[in-house]
Amino acid sequence: MLDRPPSSSSRGLRVVLPGTACRWARRWSPLALLALLPGCSDLVVLSPAGDVAMQQRDVLLISVGLMLLIVVPVMIATGVFAWRYRAANKDATYDPDFDHSTMLELGIWSAPLLIIIFLGALTWSSTHLLDPYRPIDRLKAGRPIQAGVKPLEVQVVALDWKWLFIYPELGIATINELAAPVDRPITFRITAASVMNSFYIPALAGQIYAMPGMETKLHAVLNRPGNFEGIAAHYNGAGFSDMKFRMYGMDQSGFDQWVARAKADPRRLDAGLYQRLEKPTEKVPVIRFATVEAGLFGKIVNRCVEPGTTCMADMMQHDRRGGGDPHSMRPGAGSPPVNDNAPQDGDKPKGALLKDPDEKGTSPHLSKDRLPGSPGKTDPGASRNRDMTALDPRFLTLPVRA
Repeated sequence: MLDRPPSSSSRGLRVVLPGTACRWARRWSPLALLALLPGCSDLVVLSPAGDVAMQQRDVLLISVGLMLLIVVPVMIATGVFAWRYRAANKDATYDPDFDHSTMLELGIWSAPLLIIIFLGALTWSSTHLLDPYRPIDRLKAGRPIQAGVKPLEVQVVALDWKWLFIYPELGIATINELAAPVDRPITFRITAASVMNSFYIPALAGQIYAMPGMETKLHAVLNRPGNFEGIAAHYNGAGFSDMKFRMYGMDQSGFDQWVARAKADPRRLDAGLYQRLEKPTEKVPVIRFATVEAGLFGKIVNRCVEPGTTCMADMMQHDRRGGGDPHSMRPGAGSPPVNDNAPQDGDKPKGALLKDPDEKGTSPHLSKDRLPGSPGKTDPGASRNRDMTALDPRFLTLPVRA
């Protein structure tokens, strides 16, 4: 409640809490501070299960410690100076003409400079050592990888709004479930189907982006079994908050049993079924596929899953040969290469942005009509804009229509 002090010299109101509320605030205020740490319920970033994440944690702790070497003394010195040179302290030396101290300047500039040099060296070395594209050379500190050990390859596809994992070595695939044996290197090959995303397992390694038409890589290893959370660390639309998956770290026998359960599922992941999975869906349950169409991940990266679509790799190879008819793939045949910046008539490009206003004409709108009932209706308030329900596993057993 609010209460005005009886003194006439008071300039405002003060808050008077009842005794019980005041005791409650003093008792639980430290816990309230923990609520300011979203996403850190178990502080997995500071206690990871993979060697790469542990090294990243060490870099974080060392960096914070180095910065505290400046922050803490400055905070202490601020309090000491404020107390020593307060107006009521008549014993403090008053020197209004003070303007320079060599020792003070040396301390002020040398300490931060040394810390910046050390942080720069740490950042440079860790950036190269923990490069996600660099294959790891150890399982953990003091345990190098034995010669002949083959990493487990996992192909990762970020869909809307779910994760597809393909194990090419095992011939299986899963939705929103990932498993790996402990102390075996893992090579992730990562891409996206529609928009950019970020693949992140805090207990395993740092995040890395997934982009359509491109492939990124991540090398990591699990050092202990457990059940870990993986997330999409980049906002990508309506179903972003539920785009999560579980990663299971197992011993080799447990991993073999998990693979056997996946192989027991009757479903097969082919290009037709993948096109269904590409559709935006939210809160998708775990789905397993006993077999996977060969080369499916390559088609996803090259944007040619749909039959009759030219793969990006083929187009680039065609351009390197000199362009021409994309169907015949013969250099110089048919129309010239498509490139608005290349001179076509004389020295002037034909790009619309470079045309003069009087050179621009009008033409009908060529955008493809939306499918009836599809999400993304132009009316912002339409209920169909949120018609993105979770996939029913039974739906995936239906025959795929051409």
